Amino acid sequence: MRRTEVSNPALVEGRAPTYEWPMADTRDLVILGGGLVGMTLALAAAKSGITSHVIDRADPAELTAEGADGRASAISTASWNLFTNIGLADRLEPLGCPIAAIAVTEGMKPGRIDFRPKPEEGSLGRMFANRDLRLALFEAARAEPALAWHSSAEVVARERGPHGVSVTLADGQVLSGNLLVAAEGRQSPTRDEAGFSLAKWEYRHRAMVTGLWHEKPHDGVAWEIFYPTGPFALLPLLDTAEGRHRSALVWTIPEKDAAAFEAMGDRAFLAEVAAKMDGLFGALELSAPRASYPLRFHHSGKLVEDRLALIGDAAHGMHPIAGQGLNLGLRDVGALVEVLSEGMRLGLEPGDAQLLARYERWRSLDVFAVMAATDTINRLFAIPGRLPGIARRIGMAAVQRTPMFKQFFMDEARGVSGKLPALLAG
Repeated sequence: MRRTEVSNPALVEGRAPTYEWPMADTRDLVILGGGLVGMTLALAAAKSGITSHVIDRADPAELTAEGADGRASAISTASWNLFTNIGLADRLEPLGCPIAAIAVTEGMKPGRIDFRPKPEEGSLGRMFANRDLRLALFEAARAEPALAWHSSAEVVARERGPHGVSVTLADGQVLSGNLLVAAEGRQSPTRDEAGFSLAKWEYRHRAMVTGLWHEKPHDGVAWEIFYPTGPFALLPLLDTAEGRHRSALVWTIPEKDAAAFEAMGDRAFLAEVAAKMDGLFGALELSAPRASYPLRFHHSGKLVEDRLALIGDAAHGMHPIAGQGLNLGLRDVGALVEVLSEGMRLGLEPGDAQLLARYERWRSLDVFAVMAATDTINRLFAIPGRLPGIARRIGMAAVQRTPMFKQFFMDEARGVSGKLPALLAG
């Protein structure tokens, strides 16, 4: 059954939350999807006085259950500024592991690139367990009166008209607003129902995702190790209170090998992981459940239509090679909130076509550039053969010796290049 969460003192006192059926109301935004990007949008909008309904089919208790999700996300410097500006920094600061450096290498061979910022530039970002990000967002959402959160809710109809939008839930309740925002992820039914065309293809690879305990410290270094079969990423997570070292693993393997890897026992899987790491972190154990998902590219030809805007994976999905998927969605959030809040100060409504057109112009070039660069890097490192490998290592060595190139790549990783929305600029 669908439920709506409201601010409740029981949450502060440690008691179980209660749920109420609120009076029907019209809000500025109707956000479909209450994941990391959708909920961040609702909280960022609230800071600018913009109200919202957030509708999500998932149960938040299941999403945040211990061990339910072993994934982790790299939060760029710009995205961290966004979380700070919407009041999440105090909750998240103790849980994130600063990325002190990024090491890029081809099969652990000589000629790697080390990206390490100057001390005054801070870290290259922070690594967070997705569960911790969700817990922080959900806690803030429960306390925000400008946000009505409808969880475990099934949408059966969407309407967009000249004067507003409405969404009908399976229980018959109708929620109305001024602008519909699709934040449902890669399989967005709202985007598909609106008929948005997609550029898309399959990489014919699968990402194997889990967490690792390891004997040696990672020293805050994120490793991107390229193999002919796909990249192998080790992402540093914060040590536990007991001092145990841990990292997140994102290992790309060919789809044809996925069934064999998924059928492996944990001991055999760890042996394969250890072989790829060449003793980098010493002895290994699994610290999270193993999961996998197919890798696909998709890019929507449009980001807006009448009273409709796409954000996050509903608009664009990319290879995880550079860890920029979530950060790209958070830049969508910052841009949309800035455009809407400036327009509303001038007396325009959130669904105004001029505002949506500005959002689309702002985001289209940045999204295309990041996705094209990520796809190109993936394809370059996927070319098999000895000569392409030698050429790649020569190119990597040239970047290692050229401070200007290294600074460019570090600025991209930190998300501080180009025109940033105010919420992400610090």
